[in-house]
Amino acid sequence: MQNHTQGFTLIELMIVVAIIGIIAASAIPVYQGYVVKTQVNRAVSELGAYRSGFEVKLTSSSAISNQSLGYNPSSLTTGTAISEIGTLNADGSGHLQVTMGGNAHPILTGVILRFERTAEGEWSCVIDKSAASQWQASYKPANCTVI
Repeated sequence: MQNHTQGFTLIELMIVVAIIGIIAASAIPVYQGYVVKTQVNRAVSELGAYRSGFEVKLTSSSAISNQSLGYNPSSLTTGTAISEIGTLNADGSGHLQVTMGGNAHPILTGVILRFERTAEGEWSCVIDKSAASQWQASYKPANCTVI
């Protein structure tokens, strides 16, 4: 009578676990990088949505406030309905600005996102990463300047 054993040996199982561990060790940092980049893009997009309200209030010579802009604080920022995000200068220039924090990835805490408006009405995206020591160039959204 032949004795056939079925199943995997302990060595085979250990090799499979080691391979899975190696794959996971390389995949987790890449995944976290995608999470950070997505959060930055989301926050920039949310802030950018208030530019049209800013322009409307500017052309109608109305005061610019969170309420007039329809500002709804993002879960990715430290902003509240009380802390004003918009600033308008006498020459027509100004900016919209928020600081990353809240539910954002810890790497992003303190990063300042700003849309700056020139007196001619041109908008530019500026990211101040000085508070984020682990900032990587891959986190930068398209059409934004990182300082």
